[in-house]
Amino acid sequence: MQAGSPDRVDRRLVAILAADVVGYSRMMEADEAGTARLLREHRAATDPQVAEYGGRIVKTTGDGVLVEFLSVLSAVQCAVALQKLMA
Repeated sequence: MQAGSPDRVDRRLVAILAADVVGYSRMMEADEAGTARLLREHRAATDPQVAEYGGRIVKTTGDGVLVEFLSVLSAVQCAVALQKLMA
């Protein structure tokens, strides 16, 4: 197969971190505006951590996020840092 041909499939290995907020639906039901504000605040705190570990946010959905890393070690280190930050 030649580069650019329709049969060519480009592949790469990455590590994916998937995260969401525990109890998000319950929180939204109880206080939608407050929960949305809290989620924005958490994203403002966590996005720099993701960047620090070389992550790229691939997708966000409500309370969920998918982050791509070029190494498993970076993904795990970021996950641990995020858990510590949220604690």
